[in-house]
Amino acid sequence: MRFILAVLAILAFTISPATAKPILTVYTYDSFTADWGPGPAIKKSFEATCDCTLKWVAIADGVALLNRLKLEGTSTNADVVLGLDTNLVVEAKATGLFEEAGIIAPTSKISGHWSDKTFIAYDYAPFAVIWDRQKMKNPPTSLKELVEGPADQKIILQDPRTSTPGLGFLIWMKTVYGDKAGLAWEKLSKRILTVTPGWSEAYGLFTKGEAPMVLSYVTSPAYHMIVEKTDRYAATKFSEGHYLQIEVAGLIKNSKNKELAQKFLKFMVSSGFQDHIPTKNWMFPVGKTTKPLPDEFSKLISPDKLLLRKAQTVAKNRKAWIAEWLKATSK
Repeated sequence: MRFILAVLAILAFTISPATAKPILTVYTYDSFTADWGPGPAIKKSFEATCDCTLKWVAIADGVALLNRLKLEGTSTNADVVLGLDTNLVVEAKATGLFEEAGIIAPTSKISGHWSDKTFIAYDYAPFAVIWDRQKMKNPPTSLKELVEGPADQKIILQDPRTSTPGLGFLIWMKTVYGDKAGLAWEKLSKRILTVTPGWSEAYGLFTKGEAPMVLSYVTSPAYHMIVEKTDRYAATKFSEGHYLQIEVAGLIKNSKNKELAQKFLKFMVSSGFQDHIPTKNWMFPVGKTTKPLPDEFSKLISPDKLLLRKAQTVAKNRKAWIAEWLKATSK
């Protein structure tokens, strides 16, 4: 009997690994994997097609995601990284951790703004200042009005060192103000209630009523209209234009599941993934969806001008721009 049990134990040990489903590890940001985010639905949808297990690893925000990868280097467990944006791709490529995705991205409204063989776009939206109709009557209608507005009407921002929205707003300020950005930050600092590590913390404080304004996206009010049935929160349209965020995903060169990772990236631009972007990630999809956007999306503001700096320009100047921000806001 002991002999039989020993044989069964050996067989179980040798057979189980071979029959176990492969695990695809995808690094992303925390709001993507939240219960209300697209992560759970995408996981279920992809696992139905891949005979695998999709494992999310959630990190605070996009810049923190890149920082994590730099620390881990070639020892990273990630197969795919989802949640960087075009402002970070040059630095991401410089790590040597990524390789070409091996897929063709679909034609979309942002094709003229972004096309790359390594980092594939999966959603996009312009940044915007979201305001609370119950907390203020006249929101700023330009970046200039935001910068020079009353100090008692506060805004919550995100840290450009850890957050892609925070970095996006930093570049937005630099694009509009140029060499005078430092002075503009000094003026704006009087209106900043706090700076959070990531988007989730900032938006949570905003909806708790801590401040009448927060940096987010033009698409954010759609969530409140669709889920909460309220138009209390709205985006304000800026005359100078709005900075555009394009979120991307990439394949890790040392992935042990490269074929599966490529399958996920192809799935990412299909309707099985894209269907969950508008009403789960609250962004615009880059690929085809099985249904048109909800009617509430037609009520969102439409910027007259979209701003987007070249990725190489951002990579060259990011540290200097952050230093300028730190110096101006610490006075």
